[in-house]
Amino acid sequence: MIIRWITAALCAVLLVAMTACSSPETPAQVVPKVSVVTVAAQRVQRDDELQGRVAALRTAQIRAQVGGIVRKRLFEQGAEVAAGQALFQIDPAAFRADVDSALAALQRSEAALSRSRLQAQRLQALAAAQAVSQQHRDDAPSEYEQARAAVAEARAILARRQLDLRYATVSAPIAGRIDQALVTEGALVGVADAEPMAVVQQIDQVYVDVRQPAAQLESLQRSAAGGGELPVTIIGAAGKPLSERGQMLFSGINVDARTGDVVLRVLVDNPRRDLLPGMFVRARVPRGSASEQPLLPQQAVLRSAGGQTYAWVIDGDGKAVIRTLELDGSVDRQWIVRSGLKPGEQVVVEGQERLQEGRLVETLPWQPVSALGKAAVASRTH
Repeated sequence: MIIRWITAALCAVLLVAMTACSSPETPAQVVPKVSVVTVAAQRVQRDDELQGRVAALRTAQIRAQVGGIVRKRLFEQGAEVAAGQALFQIDPAAFRADVDSALAALQRSEAALSRSRLQAQRLQALAAAQAVSQQHRDDAPSEYEQARAAVAEARAILARRQLDLRYATVSAPIAGRIDQALVTEGALVGVADAEPMAVVQQIDQVYVDVRQPAAQLESLQRSAAGGGELPVTIIGAAGKPLSERGQMLFSGINVDARTGDVVLRVLVDNPRRDLLPGMFVRARVPRGSASEQPLLPQQAVLRSAGGQTYAWVIDGDGKAVIRTLELDGSVDRQWIVRSGLKPGEQVVVEGQERLQEGRLVETLPWQPVSALGKAAVASRTH
C-alpha cells in the first residue's frame, strides 16, 4: 500500500515538472545594434614626413681685399645689414698715399704728352721748310705715341690705387643677417687669410634639404610636370606647422650611392626668421598628386590571426558579412582602402564583437568622438 502511494506521488511530481518545462515559449533572439559608416571615395593626399635641415638662401664670407690693420667695426653683431653697408674700416692712410703718388705720376705723364704733342707740331712746320732732318721727323710720332701710352698706364695705376682705397672699407656684398665678428679692432688682415672677417646670411627665404627614396622621385616629378601643386608643409622646432608653405625645387638632384636617397631642396619664405641655418625641422612632402580613394576609421578594420585585414559589411538584406580588405597605408588616422569595398556600402565601426556571419543586425550611424568628448571620457575614467 505504501509502495503504491510513493509511486503515485513520484508520477505526479514528474508530470508537474514536464508541464512546467513545456508551458513557457522560447524567447525570440535579440537583434544586435551596431554603428556603421557609409563608404565614400574621398580626396586623399598622402604625405611623407621627412627630416630636413635648414640652409641659408645665400651665404657671403666677408674677407679683406687689401691688407692692413682693422681700425673699426661698423655693425652690430647679429643685426640685419643691407647690401653695400660698411662693416669694417681698415687703416686707409697707406692707400691714400698711394693714390696721391699715382695722381702725381698721371700729371707728370700728361705733361710729357703735352710736350710731345707740341714737339710734333713744331717739327711738322720745320719739315715743310726743310729745316730738320728726316730722322727727327720720323721720331716725333713715335715719341708722341709713347707719351700717350704712359698717360694710359698712369691712369690705370691711379684707378687701381683708388680701388685699394675703396677696399679699405669692407662692405657687405648681400643683404642679410650678419653673424658675430671674427676679427677685432687692431687685428692685421690680409687677402690670403684662411678665416673670414664675418659671415652674412640671407634668410628672408631659406632652403630646407630633405632626403627621400629615389623610387618616389618619378611620381613627384610627374605631378609637377602635369601642373599639379605640391605644397610642402614645414613643421618648426616647436612641433607646429608654419603658415608659409614651401616650394619643391627639382634642379640639381643627385642620388646618394650609399643609401639610394635623393636630396630634395624646398624653398620656404621666412619673413619672421623662424627658420635659422643649421636648424633641423620636419617637412611634409606630398607623395604624388591627390587621388579619390575610400577611407575607413581605424577601429573599423580588424586583423585575423594570420595577419589578414578585414571588416564587417552590412549586405543588402541587413545581414553582417566579413569582407577581406587590401589597405594602402593611412592618412589622418584613417585607413586607405585599395580594394575590397565599393562606394555606398555600410561598414561596421563599433559593435563587431556581437556579430556573427549572416546574422541580421540593426544599424545606427557612427558618430566620431570629438576632442572635447575624448577629454570628458578621460576625466571620467580618472
